[in-house]
Amino acid sequence: MAQEGKPESGSQTNAPSEPGEQGQARPANPSALSADAEKDAQVEAAKARVAAAKVQAQQAAAPGPPKAPVKKKEEGPKPVDATNHPLVKRLRKKFDGAVIEASEFLGQLSIRIEPAHIVEVCDALRGDPDTPFNYLSDLTCVHYPDRKDAPFEVVYNLYSIAANERLRLKSAVNGEGIESVTSVWPSADWPEREVYDLFGVRFRNHPDLRRILLPPDWEGHPLRKDYPLEFVENTWTENHLPEFTDVQKEQLEQRRAYGLEMLSVPQEREVRSLFRSEKEVMPKDK
Repeated sequence: MAQEGKPESGSQTNAPSEPGEQGQARPANPSALSADAEKDAQVEAAKARVAAAKVQAQQAAAPGPPKAPVKKKEEGPKPVDATNHPLVKRLRKKFDGAVIEASEFLGQLSIRIEPAHIVEVCDALRGDPDTPFNYLSDLTCVHYPDRKDAPFEVVYNLYSIAANERLRLKSAVNGEGIESVTSVWPSADWPEREVYDLFGVRFRNHPDLRRILLPPDWEGHPLRKDYPLEFVENTWTENHLPEFTDVQKEQLEQRRAYGLEMLSVPQEREVRSLFRSEKEVMPKDK
């Protein structure tokens, strides 16, 4: 008979797990510990990233040091009124209503003259005893399309050889034109023809007013602001240049669209003649 409290011989019982530190039992699966540790590390890394993002956002929102004040750009010189200039006073005294206004910019005197008095004012300036403006250095024009009453402004640049002084006269004109100053300075002949050719301003009593740069039957005035910049097929091109076929027109438009050629009138005529005679524009290498 077996003793009480003692197991019978030959009987098997489950052996307890080996005690760990402080009498605690070790986990049966060691890989579970490593998985938990990896998850904890990932959580801590995520928390660290969130904290760093918050710090960065706070730093970006915090006001930085004040910026240096932007230095205001200095304004350049501006035209000043020249009503009290001695030459302007002499002209006002001699020609009533001829001087509209006068200004001076960087030592350059400019006087706006009524168109009806331009010849007599120029003649007086040429014979002025103090500063004889005996040289017309340039005559040009400016187009102001917004000025409907007088869209063109003829500009006369004068020079006094004896006094070494320069003067600019301006006169606003409309389609009726202005009187020619060739009677004062014969050298105004070609400049006035150029202004007539490129702007269309007529000079009354000019000795030979006709185009000087473009053909006589050319239509339009290229230096006007409303003149198209691209090549224009007009009556002159129809009369003087051979006709392009549809294929040749398409080729020319494509070349111009890619910026491969900017043809002036003589080159355009030569190309059309070559096409018309069925010659090769660029012969192939033999």
